[in-house]
Amino acid sequence: MKTTCLYVVATPIGNLADITRRAVETLRAVDLIAAEDTRHSKKLLGRLGIKTPLICLHDHNERDKSAGLARRVADGENIALISDAGTPLVSDPGYHLVRAAQDAGVAVVPIPGPSAATAALSVAGLPANRFYFYGFLPQRRAARQTALRGLRGVAETLVFYESGKRLAAALRDMSEILGGGRPATLCRELTKMHEITVRARIDGLLAALAADRIERRGEFVLVVAAARQAGADYDAALVERLVETLAPQLPAAKVAAVAAKVSGAPRRLVYDMARARKEAGPT
Repeated sequence: MKTTCLYVVATPIGNLADITRRAVETLRAVDLIAAEDTRHSKKLLGRLGIKTPLICLHDHNERDKSAGLARRVADGENIALISDAGTPLVSDPGYHLVRAAQDAGVAVVPIPGPSAATAALSVAGLPANRFYFYGFLPQRRAARQTALRGLRGVAETLVFYESGKRLAAALRDMSEILGGGRPATLCRELTKMHEITVRARIDGLLAALAADRIERRGEFVLVVAAARQAGADYDAALVERLVETLAPQLPAAKVAAVAAKVSGAPRRLVYDMARARKEAGPT
């Protein structure tokens, strides 16, 4: 282990088996762990047999504590930063501590691992070579709608986090502003026992929620298709309809050949969508 380092350590988003060996070794070896919620983290560390001391670092105290923690690293201590789940700083605290450590001239080292955003992208069946991660939309409707209007023309796949309590309201605003016909994938409780992935259009997800076909409790990631770029030579919505229609009946390679010919979309992109659609099963 390097000396005088701040380690930014990713932890599981649900399934404990997803933690990396390097993460476990780092959390055991450091002098202190800065955790978003020490009560939550104690349970995780206890299951891993790790007894490293904890200090609480969350949204409400991060500005006050970061400079002091950075000085401790500069003075020779090794500190690890973790969030409640996934990769710190990705819609979680940690930015001020990382900046304070950098300003103090000490190394900041990532220990990569789970992230709900990339996990959802990997199974969404939407282009993931370029994406726009937004995180949590504003809670108030007016602010949420303003944010969505700003995203209406984004030409990359959109990724959102949302709570079960606000999911329906967010989808209603997306339907109104982004368009209810946009393809989307909703992931609930990723890597956990009750994990589900639902692929539909935004209005289809709303209908599934209204019919109680999707449990509203838990943590959600919503992946939404990009806006069609001006001047693009294919219609993304048409490609999605073709894949949904053909994938249950034909091999992915045949779906790609037919849909690419009809729509003008790249065959490889359609093939990847068809494979993802088949792996997701009936929706």
